[in-house]
Amino acid sequence: MTTDQMHTGVQQPPGAPVSAGNPPVLQVRRGRWVDNWNAENSVFWEGVGRATAALNLKWSIFCEFLGFVVWQLWSIVAINLPAAGFQLSTGEIFWLISMPSLVGATLRIPYTFMVARFGGRNWTIVSALLLLLPAGGMALAVSTPTTPFWALLVLAGMAGFGGGNFASSMANITYFYPAREKGWALGLNAAGGNLGAAVAQLVVPVAITVFAAGTLNLPMAGLIWIPLILLAAWGAWKYMHNLSHAKGDVAGSLAALREPHLWIISLLYIGTFGSFIGFSAVFPKLIKDTFPEFSSFAVAGAALSLSFLGPLVGSLSRPLGGRLADRIGGARITVTAFAAMATITVAVIATLPLGNFWLFLFLFMLLFASSGIGNGSTYKMIPTVFSLRSVENADAVGPERKASAALGLVSAIGAYGGFLIPQVLGLSATATGGYIPAFVGFVATYLLLLGLAWFCYLRPGTVFARQGV
Repeated sequence: MTTDQMHTGVQQPPGAPVSAGNPPVLQVRRGRWVDNWNAENSVFWEGVGRATAALNLKWSIFCEFLGFVVWQLWSIVAINLPAAGFQLSTGEIFWLISMPSLVGATLRIPYTFMVARFGGRNWTIVSALLLLLPAGGMALAVSTPTTPFWALLVLAGMAGFGGGNFASSMANITYFYPAREKGWALGLNAAGGNLGAAVAQLVVPVAITVFAAGTLNLPMAGLIWIPLILLAAWGAWKYMHNLSHAKGDVAGSLAALREPHLWIISLLYIGTFGSFIGFSAVFPKLIKDTFPEFSSFAVAGAALSLSFLGPLVGSLSRPLGGRLADRIGGARITVTAFAAMATITVAVIATLPLGNFWLFLFLFMLLFASSGIGNGSTYKMIPTVFSLRSVENADAVGPERKASAALGLVSAIGAYGGFLIPQVLGLSATATGGYIPAFVGFVATYLLLLGLAWFCYLRPGTVFARQGV
């Protein structure tokens, strides 16, 4: 077999059986395609599989991390455009904040199938290089205040490339790990990517002020990431692999789309992940508008903006939600998360008139933590729900295939919440001059989703309640 092989262990003929007496080796042909991947075989996994999967996971996390960074760039840049001389209305600023989520959510659907079509390594390289367009384009566009709004909006939409990366990254990594370790690997992949939202909001406010003498240097918001994007693409090219057995499952996706519980869980995920990514995008704007004297001080570079703490807390709490779901049940944790989110949002409404920034920040940290826990628990419900549904309604497409497809579809649908939350807040600000009506709407939504989750999965007498989904 023609190879540009990376051999691990003792060499053996292609196709030789994997056994304790015949040490495993990767069969890698041109283009770094692996033809003998078998993660479920313990000898193969411990011999060469684990180390190879870990290497691919590391570079996948790095590329996905940068995707989230680019996805969130406009959350900082948009609120600073007026100070740089751009004449934009409140509604236009909210459109720039929310457009990346709209495009990113939509791209997650086709991105899910790109790994099977082109190979995980190959698509990771392409998806990483695509990030150069929104990062470089932003740097050019914000360098002059004469750039028209439509051009800014197009570039904000292109930042959605970063949001799409999540779906392909998760689809790729799931092929590398055995069933018993998929949850941990996918959890690391998701959390590592989500942290990009926090890092963007930590680094960008500093970058646009530190590299300028008393003014805003907005192009730096995009330029500083270009070397890292190139490094990520190079790392994917050098170290990652394509797995020849990774095939797309169109039948599984179609079967999942016909399943009513896909749409129920997607609604729940809009409430949890949509809140996380939506509030992550809009949090700097909320701080700037609600506490103009403090946020001006921070964003101008005299102090560090604290908006990064929100997505940081939300990212770190997601694995906790998954772990609690394992022990207590996903539906119970999801219902509890929605109850907490509704209660905390009521507290935000009640305390806004006090004008206390630190109380505002503390309550939003609790809101981000609750949404992150809900992210983990809601996502954890998917395999269990689909498994129980297959017992009731047997069909040609098994529960594992439908659940696997549902993971990508739910992540795509849930990401639309990142568009809805900034839009609702923008409409509230435009119509009433404040955000309280929007927060009241969020409370009502969380309570409705709480009721939906309880009715479908915790109501006594249902198969899901009996099995502790």
